[in-house]
Amino acid sequence: MSYTTQMDAARKGIITEELKSVAIYENMEVQELLNLVGEGKVVIPANKNHTSLKPYGIGKKLKTKINVNLGTSKDCLDTNIEMEKVMNAVNLGAEAIMDLSSFGDTQTFRRKLIYECPAMIGTVPIYDAVVYYDKPLKKITAKEWLDIVRMHAEDGVDFLTLHCGVNKHTAERFKKSNRLTNIVSRGGSIIFAWMELTGNENPFYEYYDEILDICAKHDVTISLGDACRPGSIADAGDVSQIEELVTLGELTTQAWERNVQVMIEGPGHMPLNQIKANMEIEETVCKGAPFYVLGPLVTDVAPGYDHITAAIGGAIAATYGASFLCYVTPAEHLRLPTVEDVKEGIIASKIAAHAADIAKGVKGATDWDNEISKARRDLDWEKMFDLAIDSEKARRYRTESKPENEDTCTMCGKMCAVRNINKILKGEDVDIMD
Repeated sequence: MSYTTQMDAARKGIITEELKSVAIYENMEVQELLNLVGEGKVVIPANKNHTSLKPYGIGKKLKTKINVNLGTSKDCLDTNIEMEKVMNAVNLGAEAIMDLSSFGDTQTFRRKLIYECPAMIGTVPIYDAVVYYDKPLKKITAKEWLDIVRMHAEDGVDFLTLHCGVNKHTAERFKKSNRLTNIVSRGGSIIFAWMELTGNENPFYEYYDEILDICAKHDVTISLGDACRPGSIADAGDVSQIEELVTLGELTTQAWERNVQVMIEGPGHMPLNQIKANMEIEETVCKGAPFYVLGPLVTDVAPGYDHITAAIGGAIAATYGASFLCYVTPAEHLRLPTVEDVKEGIIASKIAAHAADIAKGVKGATDWDNEISKARRDLDWEKMFDLAIDSEKARRYRTESKPENEDTCTMCGKMCAVRNINKILKGEDVDIMD
């Protein structure tokens, strides 16, 4: 039997190689995963042209995945540095890379990324259209916007962020909303500006059926972008955000009717006490489609530390239903991240994802914690380092502060509780002050 997309295959009972691979990775029965993909509650972004892909699933009952945003800009145009960040991100466990390049030869870089990188690759065609056409924004036609979507699909991109939900009606609602931080989505701001300059409807909304044709042909997952996501906790959960979410729910149903896989993008900045409810609203409005969240950042006052504010929000969001976390680096709101910034953002996001997997009872999630706890109990430093989420940092800290006795560290020395209880239980003497 033939099929167009992973969803189409699942609905026909076809077990694809990608689905088999994901089932093995998730330690899940193939039939259960097949059902979830067919229902749209799990997506397997796997463009037919991305031949180097290691497939992952995103959605209900699966491990929480993380995405890393990278790409060139006018101020930072070194593609070699960006590729270094990409490969470091993959080695650190990132399952997805989003190429947000906004300057230079973007197609060459994108094709290189797809050819060499085994992670899922996402892009935002709105950014690339501005670069590719290199003309005033209002001169870009609806057809040209869609042609960029087609180009990215043909190049092998696995998922596309498309800001389809900010239509004329939503835009009018936004203009009356008196938001503190207006629209902070880069793609959302571009398409809103284009609509205002031309007086036309959002082409990604108006010609959504044509976009579905493109995505079905190449098996591209649509990541429905949140143009009206809150950019400050003051704007969290406002009418603009929720109205756009309702539109995204309608667009999700349309995509599923065409067997196109869909994710929903979510907030933004949001106080802790609103996160759980936000996840539940998305679950209801978008009928269980996987939720892909940026953060949420739980306070606005921590530039330089927003990897921490995002990890706090991400852990809560994933506990209550989010399936995919977009990492945030310490450089968020300040500059393009360095290689070290990328690492810090990934580690923070991976911690959040794993903490959420424990909380929501993902199969096997606690095994990792139990193994490192056994190593701690046994004072097996090498095994602890091997199991650590950041082995390099753990080893370096130990090396930089060597204890007098190898079975201790410089925090407690011979007062180490673990060391002394081990000795007592073995019937040995405890020599704390000797």
